[in-house]
Amino acid sequence: MQPFKFTKASDAGTAVQAVMTNSNAKFVAGGTNLIDLMKEGVETPSELVDISRLNLAQIRSTANGISIGALAKNTDTANHPLVRRDFPLLTQAILSGASAQIRNMATNGGNLMQRTRCTYFYDVSMACNRREPGAGCAALEGINRNHAIFGWNAACVDVHPSDMCVALAALDAAVNIQGQGGKTRAVPFADLYAAPDDMSAGKMLAGDTTLKQGELITSIDIPKNNFSDNSYYLKVRDRASFAFALVSVAAALDLGGGKIRQARIAMGGVAYKPWRATEAERFLTGKPATEENFAAAADIAMKDAKPLEHNKYKVELGKRAIAHALRKAANVKAA
Repeated sequence: MQPFKFTKASDAGTAVQAVMTNSNAKFVAGGTNLIDLMKEGVETPSELVDISRLNLAQIRSTANGISIGALAKNTDTANHPLVRRDFPLLTQAILSGASAQIRNMATNGGNLMQRTRCTYFYDVSMACNRREPGAGCAALEGINRNHAIFGWNAACVDVHPSDMCVALAALDAAVNIQGQGGKTRAVPFADLYAAPDDMSAGKMLAGDTTLKQGELITSIDIPKNNFSDNSYYLKVRDRASFAFALVSVAAALDLGGGKIRQARIAMGGVAYKPWRATEAERFLTGKPATEENFAAAADIAMKDAKPLEHNKYKVELGKRAIAHALRKAANVKAA
């Protein structure tokens, strides 16, 4: 690990200014991802700005839903009474991620900002556009069993590793960001992550996101919904603990009058960001919650998949995972 300066920020404005004026500075809170990257030589910041003591850990109800502080720990978020009661899908997703020890350290903002776990990204001897724009993508022709089947191109075939973010995508979350001079903006979750086409230098200054250098996530807003009684998070992985998803599904349904009034389906482990199956959601709207409709929706969700050499299995796995998650959400037993 290279030497670096360590600065404790007293407020959000000070933290933003420190990182804004040093293009090689990084925010650090729980540090569960960044410190690993520094140990491996993947990240080499000259300065870490500690934001862990900022007043950004509140979880509270709002007129439109819930606000979740960026510095609230993953464990505290998952177990918060408001989250467990009104957004159980988020609780399920968070508790599917990492280990209890890491969830006790990791913050919500850090979860959103974590980098890909692509092995070629972590191996500094291999070509990786995420790590070095213009270097190429070794995973494209390499061992790509765990890589993308949606949204990829020759620039990058990685997948976003978060479980929490898959639920946030399904729940139509928005991310609140503070920039220079106290200016704030809200980013819809669908627009938070940079696509492979955006990996030119200058567009990837804040990791794998669309944030600019120095912008700080302050909170996450989730709007009210009617999904609390009928939601389910399914994570398919190689082992039961401390493994990233091969395919995951966040499914949420608003049921009434024997019909599906609204549906939400987001997938993890398949793209550079949590992948919304919006066409499948539209198909389900107004239809009965039946196994046949869930299977048809799963086919629709996976029809545009473009598997790589070693991950063709994800197409069929994705279909089965979506259908299963929808059945669990609707409490429909398989035939």
